[in-house]
Amino acid sequence: MWNSAGKAAIILGLVSSAYLFMTQYLSQLQMPAAVNMLIGFMLWAAKFAGCIWLMLFFMRKFVKENPQADNSSSFRFGIITSLLSALIYSAASFANTAFINKELFTEQMDMIMQSYARIMDSNTMNAMEKMLDMMPQITFFSTLAYCFLFGTALSAILSRNIPSRDPFAPSQPE
Repeated sequence: MWNSAGKAAIILGLVSSAYLFMTQYLSQLQMPAAVNMLIGFMLWAAKFAGCIWLMLFFMRKFVKENPQADNSSSFRFGIITSLLSALIYSAASFANTAFINKELFTEQMDMIMQSYARIMDSNTMNAMEKMLDMMPQITFFSTLAYCFLFGTALSAILSRNIPSRDPFAPSQPE
């Protein structure tokens, strides 16, 4: 189960990571805001639907390869896949925040701090500066939690019908 889930997680994690870097690249292009928002929404919708479809595909494939699998084992497969893909995507987010585009995040936080400097006291400013140093870790753990919870909920929904239930089958084995 872990091997199959790991393979599925790599693909799901790479799809989400590709979306992260594509949207970041698009935001740096000199396009009208409406066009940028439209392309961003279309990419998000494609990623969202694609991840749901991929999870459904991999859960069905797991059940097909394991005829003894029932709904609870397909749910466990989905949870493991969610955890591993969340780790992959969170690692990409961490690397992006800590190393790849560190300057971009630093500039954004500096702009935020400058725009709110008039209404924040020195303690709040110091807390914001400390938070900036911990932004990669905050990004990693918040992304990990969000992706894992989303994947778990999706697995719970999808596994109810994977494998499909036979309503005419006897409830007790004879």
